Amino acid sequence: MNAISISIKETNNPTIIKFEADSFLTNHESFEFNNIDEAKSSPLAQELFYLPFVKKVYISGNFIAVERYNIMEWKDVQNDVAEQIEAYLKAGGIVINSNAKSKKVPVTVYAESTPNPSAMKFVANKKLVASSFEFTSIDDAKYSPLATQLFHLPFVKGVFMDENYISITKYEVAEWNDITMELREFIRNYIENGKDIILAEAPEVLKKTTEKLDEHFEALDDTSKEIINILEEYIKPAVASDGGNIQFQSYNPSNKTVKVILQGACSGCPSSTFTLKNGIENMLKEMLKGRVEIVEAING
Repeated sequence: MNAISISIKETNNPTIIKFEADSFLTNHESFEFNNIDEAKSSPLAQELFYLPFVKKVYISGNFIAVERYNIMEWKDVQNDVAEQIEAYLKAGGIVINSNAKSKKVPVTVYAESTPNPSAMKFVANKKLVASSFEFTSIDDAKYSPLATQLFHLPFVKGVFMDENYISITKYEVAEWNDITMELREFIRNYIENGKDIILAEAPEVLKKTTEKLDEHFEALDDTSKEIINILEEYIKPAVASDGGNIQFQSYNPSNKTVKVILQGACSGCPSSTFTLKNGIENMLKEMLKGRVEIVEAING
């Protein structure tokens, strides 16, 4: 049985809904099927077309988007469809046959500077990973073929991946002006060639599956859960735009101290300490009055 879970995501179009997996279903390729005959290369899409309300199936990265006919509303059937997809995948069902032709989408990657002078963010026009991963050495990167390749470049010190971007931290021996173009092209070519970014077993081994993350969250005390929710809602979107991440590590109620791990561009960033004291610590002290006094940061 494959450890995989499906979550339901609404879209701007009320007739289309996304069923998102916590691991990748295709090798960064996209497929679109308008009927059961077109779906010969996808046993999963064919299964879905047996449902009378399914009009179109789109499979890409870590999600399946389904468009419905107007004979019923998604709220009446979406949970059943999600359970059907999850059961199919857990039983090892084939998503796309190996000889299937994908809908070619050109890959673009652009470089974006971050507040950390040692880190640069490389943003792609497609989703790269289903959850965040940080690698600080080539040994650490064994579950990511892309990170392993990057560490072969002598100036790469650290690699952080999240959603559709990769943050790279460099050693001081190189200047960004000299290496940015090389890194950008390397990453773009790697993605375009459909190579593995993260190995399929990585989320399970590194405890990054939705089930493992939910288990860990449920085992925490109420204040720790509140801290995580505040970080997720108010802090993470801001630091993600800077190519970094802040991860909750622990909460000590006796000395009212929260410990967080700085990742990606945030790790070792000169402005991170200022952000931490004037942003996160003040916010947690205000929102959790009497329960939080100090926030300590550990570089990832």
